[in-house]
Order: sequence, then structure tokens, then C-alpha cells
Amino acid sequence: MKKTLTIAVIFLTFILLIVTPVYAESEPLLNEKEVLESDNATKLAEMKEQSGGKLEQYTEKYGGSKAYGLTAMILDTVRIYSIPFCFIGIAIGAIYQYIIGIRRLDIRDRGFNLIIAFVTILVISQVLPLVFAIVTRGWVL
Repeated sequence: MKKTLTIAVIFLTFILLIVTPVYAESEPLLNEKEVLESDNATKLAEMKEQSGGKLEQYTEKYGGSKAYGLTAMILDTVRIYSIPFCFIGIAIGAIYQYIIGIRRLDIRDRGFNLIIAFVTILVISQVLPLVFAIVTRGWVL
């Protein structure tokens, strides 16, 4: 246990030391016509417009506060993506508990703990946006 914790801390420290911010240049490397004709650039621009519109909708919904709007958008995204992530984790925990854990009790306990952890994460990630909306906007949704 100590060995894995030490490895995790070293790995995270290594990642934090290597990661550096990347800033956009003021002059594009390609001319604007080539960028606009590119399919990837068009898809990226569409995604940016959609997310920008989404952020504006959340900002308007939460009384014009950008901080509340951004927080609500992040919580909503976490709520959506946590469902498949947690179902996969629950399935892995069930495999550990019911298939591999038949012969070894320590693996069975690990599977049970995985199931409990992923169910807890799922419940928290589903309830947290509702609690945030109730606290910031009141009962009128």
C-alpha cells in the first residue's frame, strides 16, 4: 500500500513539474482562408460556439453571474459523464466480488469496496447539481 501511494505521489509530482501552459500566438501560422476551409477547424469552431452558447444560457439562468454559470455547466457535465463511468466501475467491482472473489476473500472485499465507492460517486454526482441549483436559485427552478 505504501509503495503504490509513493508511486502515485511521485507520478503526480512529475506530471505537475512537466506540465506548462500553452498560450496562443497573436499571428496564426496558416492564413485564415486555409483554417476556415479545414474540416477540423470548422468542427472546432462549431463546438466552441455551442459551448459558448451553453455557458451564456447557464449565466443567464443564474442571474448573470459567470461563476455560478460556469459551476452549473461543469456540474451538469460531470452529472452526464459520471453515469457510464460509474456503471463501468460497478461492473468491474461486481466481477471482482462475484467471479474472482469466489476463491479469494480479499479480492471479494475489494470488489465490494469498489461497488460501494462507485455507487457513492454516482449518487453524489447526481445530487450535487440539484443541491447547487437549490442553494443558488432557491426552490423555484
